[in-house]
Amino acid sequence: MFRKILIANRGEIAVRIIRACKELGIKTVAVYSTEDKESLHVKLADTSICIGGARSKDSYLNINNIITAATNLKCDGIHPGYGFLSENADFARIVQQNNMKFIGPSADIIEKMGDKISAIALMKENGVETVPGSKGEIKSFDELKKVVDKISYPVLIKASGGGGGRGMRRVYRDEDLKKEFEQAKKEALSAFNNDSMYVEKLIVNPKHIEVQILADNFGNIVSVGERDCSIQRKNQKMIEESPCSSINNNLREKLYNSAIKAARACNYNSAGTVEFVVEGDKFYFIEMNTRIQVEHPVTEMVSGVDLIKEQIRIAAGNKLSLNQSDIKIKNHSIECRINAENPLNNFSPEAGDINFINYPGGYNIRFDTFIYNGAKVSPYYDSMIGKLIVVGETRAIAIKKMRAAIEELIIDGVNTNALLQYAILFNKEFVIGDYNTSFIEKNLDNLLNVMNVGE
Repeated sequence: MFRKILIANRGEIAVRIIRACKELGIKTVAVYSTEDKESLHVKLADTSICIGGARSKDSYLNINNIITAATNLKCDGIHPGYGFLSENADFARIVQQNNMKFIGPSADIIEKMGDKISAIALMKENGVETVPGSKGEIKSFDELKKVVDKISYPVLIKASGGGGGRGMRRVYRDEDLKKEFEQAKKEALSAFNNDSMYVEKLIVNPKHIEVQILADNFGNIVSVGERDCSIQRKNQKMIEESPCSSINNNLREKLYNSAIKAARACNYNSAGTVEFVVEGDKFYFIEMNTRIQVEHPVTEMVSGVDLIKEQIRIAAGNKLSLNQSDIKIKNHSIECRINAENPLNNFSPEAGDINFINYPGGYNIRFDTFIYNGAKVSPYYDSMIGKLIVVGETRAIAIKKMRAAIEELIIDGVNTNALLQYAILFNKEFVIGDYNTSFIEKNLDNLLNVMNVGE
């Protein structure tokens, strides 16, 4: 097992990893920017070290400073969390070259699955159903036009190295195709330094369902249930649930089998997530996330599996501590992402000091966060400041529990999206589970009106 792990991240995921390490008896090192010197992860780690200025490129994305810190403090492992360098193959490779273990899959796997074009090609070769579209990179508009004529509108133009909705464009008609293609390429080049693009049929208003997998270095792979992540705004998830209430067990098993097949195709070895769009009884692979997900807690709450601990054990060279038959999905879990933003002002991010916070309490309620009374919410980083997670014996009970938890959640100092989440929890479509990825787009005005009245 590891002696000392450096957490190359910040915020709630850094706190989450530190807690798991403490339970495993592993010493921790927190890295922080000048902006984060009073952040909770800095206070909780055994050792902390400043690695640069407030901007991410100067600190949390500064590979040289992170490696130097880890080496000087004699760490034998680096956990990247999610975001930042978690899916950076070069970083994973450099960690290994410096005789430390990257707590995640190998650099080759990250590279293979991070490039969406090669990932889709690999899935096709191994019998995993993919969305109809281009066979590889689209290198010109003429090539794009030929593929679109074949698969027909609507289509989705996507960046090969993309994520988080960037470098992605929906196109519904011929006259917009060239403009959207060029804009997507520019955005992808700016965001990922890679303007390779591909195109696929746009599956209109599908369910977005992902399967959690764990895979060790001995060929053992298990699925740990699925998550419904269809409540999204601009391709950013807002609410996640496990299990998905709208699919039957037959389809569920097919999703699990496809996820395991995908993991086996790339010789996966860590915690990972295989994402699908689901339309009726058909489903298609869209991507694989080679890291721990933001929404991993809902899986933990219904499975009883500590995904971070398993991920660390796998990286330490241990076999999975459980078999597929050991995994039993019980009850229902919901997670609401709490963002420091003002939905009534076009979701503008908020920054400032937390004057007061009241954490929700009660049986099977969890709030993963890095904020505390007096904590600072920085304008330099992602606006998510916490994740509120509940579990109930049924989905209806979980919804009621989440409503009560949001009622107890008090955050004074910055505006948050908590009231918007509360409004969603009373929406009829959401309550009966009859929703898909178009939910926010279709209901936002009404939800904002409800939120406005609530204030």
